[in-house]
Amino acid sequence: MRSRLRSRLLAAFAAAGFLLAAPPRAAEPALSLVEVARGVHVHFGVQEDWLPSNGGDVANIGFVVGTRCVAVVDSGGSLEIGRRLKRAVEATTKVPVCYVINSHSHPDHVLGNAAFMGGPDLPKVVAHKRLGASLAARERNYLNAVERDFGVAMAREQIVYPTLAVDKRLELDLGGRTLVLDAWPTAHTDHDLTVLDTATRTLFLSDLLFVERLPVLDGNLRGWLSVLAELSRLDVKLAVPGHGPSSGDWPKVLEPQLGYLQALLSETRAAIKRRMTITEAVEQVGRNASRGWLLADQFHRRNVTAAYAELEWED
Repeated sequence: MRSRLRSRLLAAFAAAGFLLAAPPRAAEPALSLVEVARGVHVHFGVQEDWLPSNGGDVANIGFVVGTRCVAVVDSGGSLEIGRRLKRAVEATTKVPVCYVINSHSHPDHVLGNAAFMGGPDLPKVVAHKRLGASLAARERNYLNAVERDFGVAMAREQIVYPTLAVDKRLELDLGGRTLVLDAWPTAHTDHDLTVLDTATRTLFLSDLLFVERLPVLDGNLRGWLSVLAELSRLDVKLAVPGHGPSSGDWPKVLEPQLGYLQALLSETRAAIKRRMTITEAVEQVGRNASRGWLLADQFHRRNVTAAYAELEWED
């Protein structure tokens, strides 16, 4: 297993190195950044679905700068976004990237990984211990979607897998600052990871928190609510969600999402108790709770379907 993974990573590094050696194009400027806290830089993606029209630039991604090296937190929804993030890092600091951290395996967060794999000093790719299996299960679909929807033939070797797994907690020393990475039980996905910069108390929650855009359930609804309750007790100065603006109003920033998820839970349970079919539930559950959220039309029915499947055989 290790030899196969190593060979695939080496191939990815070679492919990324070749691509990065090409002359920079005007279409690939460095990503815009906001220094949300000292040494913590975030690029805020657009509040849209993952589409060719936005180049896959929909997730909040960024990096933290230490005196020794940089940790990238998610790499974006395409190889081009990853390249542009790498250029933004290089324009900000001269210290190298030593870690690329993936919060979970959804394509808008991981498809830029290969952009950081060129050069003599390869960064470690850090993720929840279960991310690799999830990414392997979705790899073919991601490659097909990129080619079908974005018109780009992405090689299998450009899907970059973790080289450092987080079981429960891992601390990374960047020089002068420490990042604390926590692997959570099943919530938004079954492999969510948060990143806390202890120097500024900035917490990257990724898709454990959606702001303004409807939360998307791909894991376990009851688990997500439990994880949010635990997160709310953390000492956080600034919260960076996976989508939407950052907030210093912690933990109040969690409340809109909590309200939606709690309504999804209670109304789905009530629908099952009334013996509604899943089709009936999809049309009735959470209609009020989903109002006012961006992308509700795209994702609310899917959330009800997932919640119904989870709760149908609940004790």
